[in-house]
Amino acid sequence: MRTDGPWLGDACSLIEAFRSGERSPVEETEACLAAIAASALNACSFVDGERALAKARAADVSRPFGGVPVGIKGLEPVAGWPFTEGSLVFADRVVGWSSTLVQRLVGRAGAVPVAQTTTSEFGGLNVSVNRIDGVTHNPWRHGHTAGGSSGGSAAAVAGGLLPLATGGDGGGSIRIPAGYTGLLGMKGTYGRIPRGPHTPLRPHTLVLGCLARSVRDAARFFDVCAGHDSSDPSSLPSPRGWEAGLGSRNLGGLRVAVEPTLGGVALAPGVEEAVRRAADELIADLGLRRVELPVDLPRMSFQWVMGNAAALRGRLGGRWPRGAPLMTHEVRFGLQVSEALYNLRVAAEAELERTRANDAMAAAFARADLIIAAANPDPAFAAHAVFSDDSSPLFNWARETAVGRRATAAGLTAARLGSGVWPGLPSTLLEWARRRFASLLDVGALTMVSNLCGNPAVSIPAGTVDGLPVGMQVLARHHADPLLFDVALAVERSRPWPLVAPSAPL
Repeated sequence: MRTDGPWLGDACSLIEAFRSGERSPVEETEACLAAIAASALNACSFVDGERALAKARAADVSRPFGGVPVGIKGLEPVAGWPFTEGSLVFADRVVGWSSTLVQRLVGRAGAVPVAQTTTSEFGGLNVSVNRIDGVTHNPWRHGHTAGGSSGGSAAAVAGGLLPLATGGDGGGSIRIPAGYTGLLGMKGTYGRIPRGPHTPLRPHTLVLGCLARSVRDAARFFDVCAGHDSSDPSSLPSPRGWEAGLGSRNLGGLRVAVEPTLGGVALAPGVEEAVRRAADELIADLGLRRVELPVDLPRMSFQWVMGNAAALRGRLGGRWPRGAPLMTHEVRFGLQVSEALYNLRVAAEAELERTRANDAMAAAFARADLIIAAANPDPAFAAHAVFSDDSSPLFNWARETAVGRRATAAGLTAARLGSGVWPGLPSTLLEWARRRFASLLDVGALTMVSNLCGNPAVSIPAGTVDGLPVGMQVLARHHADPLLFDVALAVERSRPWPLVAPSAPL
């Protein structure tokens, strides 16, 4: 292992190096700070070198992550750090409190918070592009996306800048960037890691976690951060022993359904083949029992957008709509559409669709223990793009031209007025948009259902297509998180993946 740059092994092995005297928290923190300063990935939006070095000097390496430099996603508050949420609207905001996750990771586990990682504005897109921090690049290939909204965390970890970083997954925002950057991305059962304090109670989709190089890193993260917190009424008690229990379960004979498209999401050439190949190898290695299980899940992208838009509207307070010119077009448009179309009928239909999705998932897991799908419909696309398919002339016209923007605003005003006369109009328009722009919504279509239904899912590296990583997503029933860790561990042991991108500094 080299000593002139950041540690390129996993975080757990770094702790071992600290304890043996091979490395020190101070030299590791200095190496990470230097690597971040020299990096062109734009993975970090704020760096706190002075505080990090002070923390490293006082590190207790007997703790689970004692002295390990970590990145904190830009949507996770840290006392004394900027808290822009990736938006110019909050460009000057600094918070005086840290989230429960940060308190546990830093206080209980002894980690050293080095930098805030980039994210999409308010986490509203599955990429890491915003107007305050710019564009984050994929360490496997500059000019390609690292995904999002935890893209900065993924780029930092896969790019060799930091050994571990936090993430959040409200529609795939851990699994999507993990899949694009060749990392392990675990989304636990809803409530697994508390989101307090000041916990938002809707829309019941966000799960916190990390972007990790290894299964044991993610399991140790759960040991440290999972567990009930009274400020988050949805948080679950933790059974502990996440890391200690790795590999202790007999997986042979488990029923598995291989459905790469998860009910019809269009996949780019090579992705389905890579996922099926990885699934076949896993089934053969573990002696799993394949079952045929047609998956028919509702496509609820717009319902997810509107549910999150309602929560965002509350956070913005009086800054909306006066702050609209500061926002990215996509976030601003999402709020405008939601205000125009989100009426009681749409809300009721969304609740019914979510119930149907949950029923469909429950029925699927009555017949299978695991479902294997792709994590993303394609390898990483262009870094500046906000969708994998950015080729719709109508959408681009509405987004990029003054005439298109004025026409869109006029149309939304007409829709808002029309819905007062015909309450069914918003539902009709949303269904038309879902069909018309289906390809624009495919990023997230494979991951979102696990957020809407709350079941755990993990993205496991499954090789590459055209030199870019592909993630194999494995879904399980509620509270089967330990099972997914063991499945990921089996893949890691039999077919180890690169811990950092080949293009990371060596």
